[in-house]
Amino acid sequence: MKTKNKLIFMLTLMFFASTCFATEKNAIKFTFLSWFTGSTKVSYERAFPNLKQSGEFCVGLISAGYDSFGNNPFGLTVRYGHKFFVGEYSTEKPLEGFFLRPEFIYTNFSYNDNASREISNVVALLGTFGYQAVIKNFIMDFWAGAGYDFGKLCKTGYHHGFRTFEAFNQKNDNIALSFSIRLGWTF
Repeated sequence: MKTKNKLIFMLTLMFFASTCFATEKNAIKFTFLSWFTGSTKVSYERAFPNLKQSGEFCVGLISAGYDSFGNNPFGLTVRYGHKFFVGEYSTEKPLEGFFLRPEFIYTNFSYNDNASREISNVVALLGTFGYQAVIKNFIMDFWAGAGYDFGKLCKTGYHHGFRTFEAFNQKNDNIALSFSIRLGWTF
């Protein structure tokens, strides 16, 4: 009797695993450019093919990367974005296509400013537009977006997830801009 229960358990477990992890509904991605700005970011994305949507959660360790600003940052960033795929869509590749994504970003880190250590604690709400391509199990995600931020800003204007607006001798600390590339694999 125990062998029969083990067999039923194993078959149930295999069925659950095949429905959860089949048809490339999940992805693990690394934000390619983040390392060059002083952080390492890892994302998990889960597709909801019947809805033409996916949810993506990203965690970043600020200090694990090349510090291009020379301010020795240390902290954490988290972000969640919900993708709405637009245009052509295939349930066989539910993570591929053009998307619109409202996104929430929270960063908290300390950094050197002259002789003192300062703290940046910021929340941003963005709208992004991008494209995600899947080639076999390899995934590439490109996007750009803008939105609004509030909190205690870093004096460099870069907040390890977005940058504040500075162009044409104009500066606005409440306009958040974001663009990047994520690379990873689907499963």
